[in-house]
Amino acid sequence: MAKSWTADELLEKVRGFQAACVVAAAAELDVVTALTDKPVTADVLAERIGSDPRATAVLLDALVAMELLTKQGDTYHVPPDVAALLAAGSPANVLSGVRHLANCLRRWAQLGRVVKTGEPAQTAPSVRGQAGDCEAFIGAMDNFSGVMAPRLIEKLSPLRFQRLLDIGGASGTWTIAFLRAVPDATAVLFDQPQVIPLARERLTRAGLIDRVTLVPGDFYTDLLPGGADFAWLSAIAHQNSRRQNRDLYAKTHAALASGGVLAIRDVVMDDSRTHPAAGAMFAINMLVGTEGGGTFTLGEFTEDLESAGFSDVHLVHHDPAMNSLVVAGKAADT
Repeated sequence: MAKSWTADELLEKVRGFQAACVVAAAAELDVVTALTDKPVTADVLAERIGSDPRATAVLLDALVAMELLTKQGDTYHVPPDVAALLAAGSPANVLSGVRHLANCLRRWAQLGRVVKTGEPAQTAPSVRGQAGDCEAFIGAMDNFSGVMAPRLIEKLSPLRFQRLLDIGGASGTWTIAFLRAVPDATAVLFDQPQVIPLARERLTRAGLIDRVTLVPGDFYTDLLPGGADFAWLSAIAHQNSRRQNRDLYAKTHAALASGGVLAIRDVVMDDSRTHPAAGAMFAINMLVGTEGGGTFTLGEFTEDLESAGFSDVHLVHHDPAMNSLVVAGKAADT
């Protein structure tokens, strides 16, 4: 039975952007980090972060109203649980994830124009600049995947491989999880040149850099490194058109050793393209952010993988969001 909406319910849905914008601005300006060491007034904070004093006070008061900060007189304080999530020095912070979602929000705000024209949203760097936005995106991938990676990898058990190829491996979140799951294996992480230093730093901190070869490149234009018997493609397929995915799957097939396996982590939609609901919303994210990306059905994954030479395509795990797993094999030489 369809939901019966009221005007108040509908308007409240639309007002959701307000809280998102307040938190996003606080993350982009690093407000919580600046307040963590010592509670200060809005004027002092504005000088510290290089912002307008009046505008800073309005933002801080909104954060207090949302119970993300507290206020005593004219001084603003950060509760410990909020500092843990939004202060740069906290090991558990999700600053990168919030900053990345802020960039998404600016694209989503142009959805009407995108639907009208069929072109992705116009983009411009945030107040953190292009390099800061790139770092936020890479960090967000770790925020979103780091905690759940070991649990999802268990869905692929038993894992048997000698060399992993992590395609578009970002800062190494999945490489780390796979190498910890298969202690005797090595890995190749392939990603854009500007990402490789971030991967080297994270892998070094994890104590795994000696087991990983870092290869800079662009999978749209370059061949993939060969020799791996297991390839991992995490949250990449959705940013591509089906034609781009077929090309990427073909490159992966060519790079894999005989009998190798490709595992894909992504959204898998039902044939109606309305379930899972999170996948339908994520298709909007790809609509506003890419030329041809989207979410795909298992039938589409199967067709595209088979066109690239893979066989035995099957769904290992179905998830209501991004963590479905599709596995395909490369035939062994006879």
